[in-house]
Amino acid sequence: MTAPLPTSEKVSCETPDKPDHIFELAFGFRSARALMSAVELDVFSLLSDGPVELAALTERAKIQRRGAREFFDLLVALGLLRRDQLGRYQNACHCERYLSRQSPDYVGDLIDHLNSRMYGMWGRLTAALRTGVPQSGALGDGGYDALYADPAAFGKFLRAMTAGSLLPAKALARLFNWGKYSTFVDIGTAQGCVAAEIAEAHPHLTGSGFDLPEVYESFHKYVNGRGLGGRLTFHSGNFFQNELPRSEVLVMGRILHNWGLAAKKTLLEKAYRALPSGGALIVYEPMIDDDRTNPQALLGGLTMLLETQEGSEFTVSQCHHWMSLTGFCDIDAMRLDASHTAVVGYKPG
Repeated sequence: MTAPLPTSEKVSCETPDKPDHIFELAFGFRSARALMSAVELDVFSLLSDGPVELAALTERAKIQRRGAREFFDLLVALGLLRRDQLGRYQNACHCERYLSRQSPDYVGDLIDHLNSRMYGMWGRLTAALRTGVPQSGALGDGGYDALYADPAAFGKFLRAMTAGSLLPAKALARLFNWGKYSTFVDIGTAQGCVAAEIAEAHPHLTGSGFDLPEVYESFHKYVNGRGLGGRLTFHSGNFFQNELPRSEVLVMGRILHNWGLAAKKTLLEKAYRALPSGGALIVYEPMIDDDRTNPQALLGGLTMLLETQEGSEFTVSQCHHWMSLTGFCDIDAMRLDASHTAVVGYKPG
């Protein structure tokens, strides 16, 4: 039996001793599940043309009357929908922008990924903690080749990567000094969202994406759909088996966290070799803050436990240290959004 802490070392409680915070966390899965079901039912797209009455919305969503009112009213209570004086439902502004398929900023594919893949996987967190073994099936057992062998999972995964990259990509296009460069390559590009956002914001740039051969068709369709096929090309390869394409700027977004330390260092060394003197490497991830107090970053670290054999999130200081050891200089960090931080380093000369 563990001995109790001496009285002098016990935590001093300045707030009333109530379990509210405990229950808020414990029951939090219900609100998350409601959001995921709303996206799965495409509720926000159904409301993109304006307010809809309860009966009509129930019919459009193809759900039963029993539970419908409680469900839609819950979405109102959660701040995802609004209900007017006539009892009609409409999207909250942020949901109209990010969860309606009519919006160019749609990120519902990420919610779908959380629903179909991550929600069940997180139910196996205890098993992952006890065993140290990933709980992700093909990705954890066989890497990306195994994941891409399943066409349905492959398509969902790529769309989720686009949705998850959209906001940090917009911030990166805005915050980094692209004016002094003319070429860039996005490593692990998936559909090419990051490359497209950068190219769209900076017409003087010519860019490309680097990924496995299986990604080519999806990349080609996505960038052409955005009218950028003439400025963005695709490099096919495996970044462990091949050298990286040469370019003035390399972007590695949410790549390093998939691998163990030796692989992380290998990729940084390959990036260093691919850059010219004065070239820049941008690494962005849901990095853990050095004080280790950001719950979203720490949750991201546990996602790597669940998803990968050796992957892990890391702190800004760790990334700075690894890049410095590789030879990069003038290393600095920039916050991209609530979840992502970029560390930028330059090749001397």
